[in-house]
Amino acid sequence: MVNKVVYINAHFKPVGKYVTVQVPTGETKKGFFGGEKAVYAKEEQWQQTGWSDCQIDGARLSQDIARAVDSLNQDGFEVVSVTPIMSGAYFYQYNAQGITSSPRILRDTEKVSGGGSYGFGYGFSFTEGVTVIAKRVA
Repeated sequence: MVNKVVYINAHFKPVGKYVTVQVPTGETKKGFFGGEKAVYAKEEQWQQTGWSDCQIDGARLSQDIARAVDSLNQDGFEVVSVTPIMSGAYFYQYNAQGITSSPRILRDTEKVSGGGSYGFGYGFSFTEGVTVIAKRVA
């Protein structure tokens, strides 16, 4: 039995905003001095401004998986499993108000006049990609 392993990378979702743009209508009108002037209409269009830092593009990942499965099937393989590969990210912040020394969390035994501190942190996971395992069909 011959097996084949294919990794399919997940891509982050594009992010953007709607902007109003001037689009030519194909029509012309006479200008003030008798010349021809193009006519424009306002239209809302979505423009990509970057990529998400926390959401994957599930639709694109599904299409990429479908292409890989089709390719494997055409090469005489049958998919046995599709396994997600997870990654994680985190963010934290610590602030020591009124403390002039290097920021650190104070122990109960340390006395700092007028000082205090706070902090927060979080983490999350996302699908980095998938591994497709297939076996050759006899």
